Amino acid sequence: MSKTRKSDFSPNDFVVYPAHGVGKIVSIEKQEVAGYELELFVISFEKDKMTLRVPTNKATEVGMRSLSSPDVVAHAMKTLKGKAKVKKAMWSRRAQEYEQKINSGDLIAIAEVVRDLHRADDQREQSYSERQLYEAALERLTREIAAVAGNDETAAAREIDSVLVGRAA
Repeated sequence: MSKTRKSDFSPNDFVVYPAHGVGKIVSIEKQEVAGYELELFVISFEKDKMTLRVPTNKATEVGMRSLSSPDVVAHAMKTLKGKAKVKKAMWSRRAQEYEQKINSGDLIAIAEVVRDLHRADDQREQSYSERQLYEAALERLTREIAAVAGNDETAAAREIDSVLVGRAA
């Protein structure tokens, strides 16, 4: 079992927390919980107006990671260009798989969900649950790509949209 050293993440670093997406480490603080002193990363998720505290020794165990490298972002964009792979399983089973991919925090898996659930204007309408999953995946993908590139989310969203629209043509 690998322990995260305090040096792996530091204040002002952007990190990806699997269940919540991209956040920024605001500080590292000590807190006493049930008689034990814990060292915690304080992570702020600006968009969600949420603050999360993660014990420093559990960070990698829960899947917290640094932002993806530009190579991984390029691979994710290539994944978006691919043909949608929609399994013939029941929607509830596919929805569960999509949800797992989104919450895995893996950028490539999230890109697969966006690719598979994206609908061109001439295609049939998405169901409510399909649209919810698509928007959740798209938001995670956009935030991480924006954070890696140092752009704003609008630029990242335009880039993703152009890839998705270009693929349909």
